[in-house]
Amino acid sequence: MTALSPSLSPPARRLPKPFSWPVLVAGLAIVAVEMTLGAQVSEYYLLLAYIILQYVVLSTGWNILGGYAGYVNFGTAGFFAVGCYTTIALEKLAAVPLPLAILAAGVVAGLIGLGTGYLTLRLRGVFFSIATLALAVVLQTLIVNWSFVGGSRGAYVMRPDAIAPFASYVQYLLVVMTVLAMVAVLAAIAIERSWIGMGLAAIRDDELAAEASGVPGLRLKLLATTLCGAFMGMAGAPFPYFITYVDPPSAFSLAIAVNAIAMPLIGGTATWWGPVLGAVLLGFTQQVLTVTISSAANLLIVGILLVVFVTVAPTGVVGITRAWRGRRA
Repeated sequence: MTALSPSLSPPARRLPKPFSWPVLVAGLAIVAVEMTLGAQVSEYYLLLAYIILQYVVLSTGWNILGGYAGYVNFGTAGFFAVGCYTTIALEKLAAVPLPLAILAAGVVAGLIGLGTGYLTLRLRGVFFSIATLALAVVLQTLIVNWSFVGGSRGAYVMRPDAIAPFASYVQYLLVVMTVLAMVAVLAAIAIERSWIGMGLAAIRDDELAAEASGVPGLRLKLLATTLCGAFMGMAGAPFPYFITYVDPPSAFSLAIAVNAIAMPLIGGTATWWGPVLGAVLLGFTQQVLTVTISSAANLLIVGILLVVFVTVAPTGVVGITRAWRGRRA
């Protein structure tokens, strides 16, 4: 049985298809609103929207490997930091425009993901997760000792002047992150609907049976690790301009690592919209808690929600919604 092999599978659906149009239209509508109202709203709300969209990209990238293929990646902060420090390195070498820095960060993080896949994808379960966590530790050690990008003391990054027609550089960052979130979500939809998504789902359900049925397991997993690393790296590329000062603790933040895993799990893995929903709900809740209670409560709330969902609703909000629709039908 070779129904899932690239040569005999049906061709992947090309974007945009009817079901992808709402994502594209919604993204363009968000960009239009940001361009129209960006100069009229508080910068805090622009930063809030940026954080949520950043987590949409991170959780969507994580879900390509962790949700579709079932390989839990604990090295999210490492790939995010690679994106941050790629931008810092390029900023020190030359005044590279942000879109090019994002592409460069995606290439560098994707290559690291590919290399990591070659070394670790023969491990399974908790052994693979520990290996990805070790990767983040190794990357942090390298950054701490790399003086060119600031080392342990960190690096300051000055925001450029506002770029026309944007009212401020923060508004420009928000629009860039919105476009990046659209690209990540559309890529996830394309993967989910293609033979690649079918193959990754087969690997997640029963890897030995999938390989026995002709699924090119190693190639698909390497593709997933590459795309996962690339999107998480691209999510981190604008971050230095967002906070203007980056040091290893902020780039390799525990909050980033935990949220990138918690958001897809709470929203629902193995679907493109589960990570998006989780990022919006959890990201907004965290920011409200930061303003009303304390930023220290964020990880506590995330941990509690993660334990509740893993115990009571392991399929996340997506699974709850589907079960509710099934009962009504």
